[in-house]
Amino acid sequence: MSYNSARPYLACFVFLRRGGKLAFLLRSGTDWMNGYYGLPAGKIEVDEPLLSGAVREVQEEVGVDVLESDLRMVFMAHRKSDDDTLAWIDVYFEADTWGGEPFNAEPHKHSELVWLDPNDLPKNIVPSVRFALKHIAAGHQYGEFGWVKDEQ
Repeated sequence: MSYNSARPYLACFVFLRRGGKLAFLLRSGTDWMNGYYGLPAGKIEVDEPLLSGAVREVQEEVGVDVLESDLRMVFMAHRKSDDDTLAWIDVYFEADTWGGEPFNAEPHKHSELVWLDPNDLPKNIVPSVRFALKHIAAGHQYGEFGWVKDEQ
């Protein structure tokens, strides 16, 4: 059977929250958004459920163990890529419980892990993550990013 429908990619993002602050990684050495702070995040692999992907990405990027049951979905966005060639479904989870101490577990992709106050973020936050934080703060569960350039 053939369908003429969208084929967005899936990505998961995880807010690790501790003492009112969120864990961010400064991207470097990647092919996307170097010099910007992002979250532990990544693409969902083929045949991988979202929660499993979120657990895997957090372990790979910040070296902590999060249980699927400790992840809460807080936001979903339909995102168009900067160059308009790809569409993504971004699912944001939050955890305030995990095993281990977060650290920069991928120094070839990130130059540092920092804890930032979501109400006082630096300018160099990945724009789609800033968008998600703004919508979460407003009580929204869904948003569209990149489809209308001046609505970001």
